[in-house]
Amino acid sequence: MTSHKNNRNRCPWPGDVPAMIEYHDTEWGVPLDDDRKHFEFLVLDAAQAGLSWRTVLLKRENYRKAFDNFDPVKVARFTERRVEKLLANPRIIRNRLKVQSAVTNARNFIEVQDEFGSFDKFIWRFVDGRPRVNRFKESSQIPARSAESDAMSKELKSRGFTFVGSTICYAYMQAAGLINDHLVTCFRHKELTVQR
Repeated sequence: MTSHKNNRNRCPWPGDVPAMIEYHDTEWGVPLDDDRKHFEFLVLDAAQAGLSWRTVLLKRENYRKAFDNFDPVKVARFTERRVEKLLANPRIIRNRLKVQSAVTNARNFIEVQDEFGSFDKFIWRFVDGRPRVNRFKESSQIPARSAESDAMSKELKSRGFTFVGSTICYAYMQAAGLINDHLVTCFRHKELTVQR
């Protein structure tokens, strides 16, 4: 447990990195209801595969510029030429499979929106419409996946999404507030233990 500004106890993973602390204190675990934010976290969590969240978070603004502020309609229209341009951009993670995944997933994201009215309505079904609140005391207790992330991964894959393995889905669920995995000693745990 780390303590920083305002003498608050928080989860240890942000360390002393200001951007990580800000993200932890204001975004991580906050229940989303905005489709563009859902798409942003899907893209960023896919980019994280095999890397640290810090690496991705520090490139987030570059991703916003490169991926048209995470507008799935615009990203869905990216051409092969646009993908090649992104692969030449040193300010993002230049992995062809991950970049192509963002385009593929944008197209599938729009199909889900069309079917369910919003991606938000679709994705919250995996936790019955309300955040799962865990009560872990140590970071070592937090799992890498769950039954819910397994089910989400399976369905997203069946709909053509890529880079949506169960571990990536679990990280996404934590980020998007479908799961509250703040440690019980963290000031954010209680703040976020509310009805959606």
